[in-house]
Amino acid sequence: MPRELSFQERRDWLRLIRTQNVGPVSFRDLINRYGDAASALDALPSLIRKKPINPPRPDQVEAEMDHAEQMGVRLICAIEPEYPKYLRALDPPPPVISVMGKVDVVHRPCVAIIGSRNASAIGQRFANGLAAELGQSGYTVVSGLARGIDSAAHHGSLTSGTVAVLGGGVDHIYPRENAELHANIIENGAILSESPMGYRASARDFPRRNRIISGLCRGVVVIEAAERSGTLITARYALEQNREVMAAPGSPLDPRTKGCNRLIREGAHLIESANDVIAVLETLRTLDLEEPGESFSSAPFDVARAEAEIAKAKAHVAGLLSPTPTPRDDIIRASGLPVPLVTAALLEMELGGDVHVEPDGRVSGV
Repeated sequence: MPRELSFQERRDWLRLIRTQNVGPVSFRDLINRYGDAASALDALPSLIRKKPINPPRPDQVEAEMDHAEQMGVRLICAIEPEYPKYLRALDPPPPVISVMGKVDVVHRPCVAIIGSRNASAIGQRFANGLAAELGQSGYTVVSGLARGIDSAAHHGSLTSGTVAVLGGGVDHIYPRENAELHANIIENGAILSESPMGYRASARDFPRRNRIISGLCRGVVVIEAAERSGTLITARYALEQNREVMAAPGSPLDPRTKGCNRLIREGAHLIESANDVIAVLETLRTLDLEEPGESFSSAPFDVARAEAEIAKAKAHVAGLLSPTPTPRDDIIRASGLPVPLVTAALLEMELGGDVHVEPDGRVSGV
């Protein structure tokens, strides 16, 4: 059950997630293995013997917490009541998020509006109007503060409350032309990120951002997306998270709408108005999207007694990996080994930098 963390517990959560090679998957597995963040931090040196691992010092993290408070930024851990319910349902959720602005907007029913950065004028007008009507109907509009469709959606829902999810820290404005929009969203909605303040996003951070955009929402609306675009990655995350995917159709002659038309052919809801979106989302009012299982709870696995087996499992799992990201469940099935054993092996391999783990948990060799 969600609970408030003490100052020391929150500090330990931050120290653990700010440690190099510790991502959401390894964070969850460490908590499950050792019971809490403090014990996991104590155990880290024994897990990575071939190179030193240096979590941030307590005073460094306390300085981050003080700076966040001075900037009006809330640091919310996944186990705390203020953490968005739909985002907590992800497997795994981002362990810690930063929120600047009005936290309450993330607790209203949310819908994402996303699309092309190089959007047409009519596409931007449609996104703006759709966002305004959804906001007036009680929905919080979520997007990524990018050029084009994202910016139009934020502008349309400013007065009702909108959420911008960033790949960098909540204080890193990108693109710079959206500095005024960034400030207006803080006044009327919220800026949210899993990255620390001051962090500048790179290309590898945007899939993580996209996963959060869809994870916050009941559904995702796609307006103008090319055949190969980050927008379609967000739509894929939405499907994996059991969210509804909706798309606005476009001309077959416009490459910016080919992705939307393909989504519709593959089963996405065709939408032409806010009423269409609301009709789709109304079907979810009685559904509970929280995933089964208990995140961040201790697993019944005696690691100390299984060290030799874990070492053998690491060698076996390494032979199953390829440069192509593979679902963790597929690796476990192919190994023929017990789930806790493979989980422990993958955890140590991720911490040691021997594998790369995607935001959705897929694993590839390095």
